[in-house]
Amino acid sequence: MAAETSLSAVTVRQYIRDIRESLHCPPRCKPAVIVHRLFTTQQVASPTADRPAPTLSPAQLLLLRAVAEHSDPRDIAVAAKLAPADQRAALDQLLADTGARDTTHLVVLAHGWKLLPTDPTARSGASQ
Repeated sequence: MAAETSLSAVTVRQYIRDIRESLHCPPRCKPAVIVHRLFTTQQVASPTADRPAPTLSPAQLLLLRAVAEHSDPRDIAVAAKLAPADQRAALDQLLADTGARDTTHLVVLAHGWKLLPTDPTARSGASQ
């Protein structure tokens, strides 16, 4: 991010720390959780989809929401009702099926497709 914005790495880290704090995110939560929280708190408008939403199974939708709300792989697996050993393969398949580069891109795409709730009260309330 620093190279893209011409800011120092220290400045970028501080900005991210400040954003996490203002969104009441845990100190080590992943960028996908921050992005989801930005959309659910309506601090950033949801993007407009540039392509139709893929057809996802109920299990994939559950995994999508888990990735948007949790950072720890075990918490993601529990929220998605997956065995921890199966979580990585299921996530890789979800990324492939959606054409997402990574989980942060997946969350952005999902909000554009209206696959994730935008109401902050719709959060599961589970740990991040």
